[in-house]
Amino acid sequence: MQQSVRFRKTLLGAMIGTLVICQNAGADPSKVAPGVPGAAPFWSYSGKTGIGTSYEQYKDGQYSSEAATGEVSKVWFSLAKGVVTETMFGLIHEAQLRELQLVVQGPDFVDLETEDTDSEISYLSVDSEGRPNSLAYKIVNRDKQGLYEIEKHIFTDPDANALMIRVIFRSKDPRIQVYLHVDPAVGNDGSGDTAFVDNRALYAQQGETTLVVKASRPLERPTVGFAGVSDGLTDLKDGTLDNLYDSTGPSQPGNVAMLARLPQTGTETTLDLVVGFGHSRQQADQAADATLTRGYAKVLAHYNGEGPAIGWQDYLQSLSSLPAMYAQSTDKGKLLNVSAMVLKAQEDKSNAGALIASLSNPWGETVPATQGTTGYKAVWPRDFYQCAMALLALGDKQTPKVAFEYLKKVQVTADTPTMQTETSSKNHEQKQGGKPGATGWFLQKTHVDGEVEWVGVQLDQTAMPIMLGYKLWKAGVLDDTQIKHWYQSMLKPAAEFLSEGGNVKMGWNDWKVVPPQTQQDRWEEQPGYSPSTTAAVIAGLVLASEVATQTGDGEAAKRFLATAKGYSDRVEKSMFTQSGSFGDGRYYLRITGNDDPNEGKPLLDNNSRPGLPESQILDAGFLELVRYGVRPATDSHIVSSLDELDSQELPENLKVKYDFTFPGVEGVFPGWRRYGNDGYGESEVSAINYPATGVPVPNSGLRGRVWPIFTGERGHYELARSKGQLPPGVKALSAEQLAQLKNTYVKAMELFANDGLMLPEQVWDGVGNNRRHGYVKGEGTDTATPLAWSHAEYIKLVRSLTDQAVWDHYPVVSEKLSQ
Repeated sequence: MQQSVRFRKTLLGAMIGTLVICQNAGADPSKVAPGVPGAAPFWSYSGKTGIGTSYEQYKDGQYSSEAATGEVSKVWFSLAKGVVTETMFGLIHEAQLRELQLVVQGPDFVDLETEDTDSEISYLSVDSEGRPNSLAYKIVNRDKQGLYEIEKHIFTDPDANALMIRVIFRSKDPRIQVYLHVDPAVGNDGSGDTAFVDNRALYAQQGETTLVVKASRPLERPTVGFAGVSDGLTDLKDGTLDNLYDSTGPSQPGNVAMLARLPQTGTETTLDLVVGFGHSRQQADQAADATLTRGYAKVLAHYNGEGPAIGWQDYLQSLSSLPAMYAQSTDKGKLLNVSAMVLKAQEDKSNAGALIASLSNPWGETVPATQGTTGYKAVWPRDFYQCAMALLALGDKQTPKVAFEYLKKVQVTADTPTMQTETSSKNHEQKQGGKPGATGWFLQKTHVDGEVEWVGVQLDQTAMPIMLGYKLWKAGVLDDTQIKHWYQSMLKPAAEFLSEGGNVKMGWNDWKVVPPQTQQDRWEEQPGYSPSTTAAVIAGLVLASEVATQTGDGEAAKRFLATAKGYSDRVEKSMFTQSGSFGDGRYYLRITGNDDPNEGKPLLDNNSRPGLPESQILDAGFLELVRYGVRPATDSHIVSSLDELDSQELPENLKVKYDFTFPGVEGVFPGWRRYGNDGYGESEVSAINYPATGVPVPNSGLRGRVWPIFTGERGHYELARSKGQLPPGVKALSAEQLAQLKNTYVKAMELFANDGLMLPEQVWDGVGNNRRHGYVKGEGTDTATPLAWSHAEYIKLVRSLTDQAVWDHYPVVSEKLSQ
């Protein structure tokens, strides 16, 4: 026992061992904390086991207190390693809190929840089949020596900007005390905050934005300070809290931290904690006080949607397609329910329809929090399309419509900010009324309010809004009048860009786009001819032609279709090599730098990996040609490419397919990397995370891992191939065929989910150094979790098996291309 205690204290000491300890024991408690600005701040672990926010309904396509759900709560939270991590308020990317956890002090130890407990997570509300029906969580963290147990219930207040945490602390020793440690990051960074104590509540501010932590009984011994120097956790590490500070000083911003002891009642204590947020102290106080007044039971019932309250249970019940889909899952629909809620939860509430990629910062614990960052909490039209299509697959017809209408905000026009910068050759002409750069395309990445962040041109991101609009029209979500409006205002300009390209002059980007050659492929790294990008471009143009015909724009309809056919005729000529490095030498390439796939031209360097000849880089992007209807599943070029893609004889760095097994689960389950030579992941040499700077060091051994989305993409292809191989007159797969697809691809994706049923961006593939995190093969890595695209692909796969037809397949594409 003594050795274990020493080890636990060493862990805590290692974490903050480089930090300076305040030495002025016995100082006046009202003294301002010394040590500005504190230690350098970082974000928290990105492998989230849960995310949450309240369910809110629309009023006329916007979030409003006039909707049936009442006041709109704009608070989101995430969970990792058994504690609350990044918590957002206001816009979905604006973090205000980095981490909140408990610190347990015993006679000879000081423990942190994240380091010294074994954690379990479950859902507070489930249906009769055990399916979660609300994003309210129960976490139980147990001391590794069995001395205490922490149970927490976590959710937000649908009627206030507040996070509620019920803490139930159980210990075997009455001498054990528990503290609350709060690490703010107000204003979406961790370096510009001030903190103070008032009336035994903890406050942190940046500008007027305020968070306050209050409890159902007054907190004890509250203190604030600068992290790593004068904060309570640093002081407590020796087992005694000697110095209490009431303020970090109103004019001394830095990396602040706050601590308070929880009032205890014997060996079991139940206490409700509330974190209130506001754009002023008064607003934060009002939010926290109102939540405490309503109390745990009432707030949770509203959050869940129990009784007359409208909450998450009501949203799930509104999904008309969901009940029929349960039969094509292998977990009775648990991951389906969670996936539906996760996608809906990752929508901003100030900008209705703004669907983000993930409520996380990849490899967050090594990403500096000295300044604001969106991480993956931003809009990419590609990820956005996947989410909207998945929500539509569930039977949600409101969110995809609002999302589609939102897309106009991120389409490039002559008035888009950063159009023609000071360094642009036509900048002065633009100021005097000169012609702007090309318009109609969709921005690479933006904040949810439309603020421009990245300005690369990815042609699939311009095609997919057309595809979404067409799908909504055919589903009856958009009527003929509405699709005509959106064709004129958004879809036609996009189709014209896909047809004609143009000179892009946006921010740093001064590039002539000549479709179907894209400036960046779907992995945002390489220019050239990409099968996956081209599949979307061809489908988008065919669908734009269909909409143009409907709206009476016959000339454009003919032009768009003719262009699509021209692109289609060149797919194999420009992207299918006849002299490749592997197998029989005949297969689709990931991307070609020009229209000669037999040239073997080296690709650009990517993510610290040196560029290799294009004939050596394989990926599964060509399967999108089948998904969207550009090629049949039985096309000889498609089928002949599968052997090379799946080959286990490839050099490790170039191998794409990996097989996974899971303890106690029968079967072998497939997964695929993005492409050979991918460097977007942890180092296989040193185990370091992908660099936070985004500028990897050459030869550092970074390696992209397996992505669950490709298991979903392959499942879609295998469904299409199975249907294409049916005998004449047979229209449906046999029960055995359907079960095989379900128990391979659907089940694999379910197994890739973590204990909180969050699907990651990447899972550990078993290759290289693993000492940093100790991942198990098939376990999600510290990339973006949950990744919205992963959950969307899972939903679409289950819907596709339910229908026995690929959900985002467009039959009219095949029909028109063959005429």
